[in-house]
Amino acid sequence: MAASARTRFLPLLRPFVKGALTFIPGANAILPKPNAGHRPPSTYFYGVWLKHLSFLLDQGFPLPTSVAELGPGDSLGLGICALLCGADRYVGLDIFRHTAVRDNVKVLHELATLFRSCAPRPTKGWPDFDGLLDPRLFLKGVQPAVTDELVQSIERALLHEEADGLTCAYKVPWYRPDTIEPSSVDLAISHAVLEHVKDIRETYAALHVWLKPGGVMSHQIDFRSHNLTPEWNGYRAIPESVWRVMMGRRPYLINREPWSAHARAITDAGFKIINFRLLLREDGIERDECAGRWKDISEEDLTCAEAFVQAQKI
Repeated sequence: MAASARTRFLPLLRPFVKGALTFIPGANAILPKPNAGHRPPSTYFYGVWLKHLSFLLDQGFPLPTSVAELGPGDSLGLGICALLCGADRYVGLDIFRHTAVRDNVKVLHELATLFRSCAPRPTKGWPDFDGLLDPRLFLKGVQPAVTDELVQSIERALLHEEADGLTCAYKVPWYRPDTIEPSSVDLAISHAVLEHVKDIRETYAALHVWLKPGGVMSHQIDFRSHNLTPEWNGYRAIPESVWRVMMGRRPYLINREPWSAHARAITDAGFKIINFRLLLREDGIERDECAGRWKDISEEDLTCAEAFVQAQKI
């Protein structure tokens, strides 16, 4: 095996073995559950929420009153942000139960402090625009007051799911048909999640059912390899036979669907894309290094490392 091939495929040995183990009957019951990652600081949720929200406000959409989040992971931080900004209903949707109530109460009080002071966004990740630099530019006159009473009500909702007219629910697994009532959500949101779902078409179709007519969804999608390969898009060099073993019977890994597949699935589900931005990188693998499935991939898909997309139900 050439040195370049060893360099590329040796890092695949561990995920290959882990995927192969899932084919053993009963193995999934004893293997460690997938990790949602360490909980980021509260400032992370503050920054992510303000990014998604400010792009929507910039297009004239009002603050949402009912929010569903796909894949909150270890914390309901984005949902807490929504409730602090006037929403009365939040539902977090996951495949495994990751989050803990006590941690979320701590996050609530930290986020309340940030919103009360209209704190500047602590980090400026991609994408960005001038309205994101200072939350006062778009929260002043829009966001309700973060009173002690509101914070106490949200805390009770976190502890009991419903309190004082607020709902803060966490549902697993998310894909059950009765998870959310049809046409009951103003905003569906996810951040670095849709690259993990097994079937993007089913996922967008479910979001369309849950959203109200005219409701919107806002997603940031990460097309990088999540450390599976040395190159950020190196998974497109993995043959299908190897990938099937790596994926195994895991509930999720990465789906490898390119941006164009997401765009088609979004419109086919009945959405109109109202805003999208792509982060393109030229430092990944070249076309001649791609496995057979990806030999004819478009240049945009090959070089797209992230996408930020917002779409409205029509």
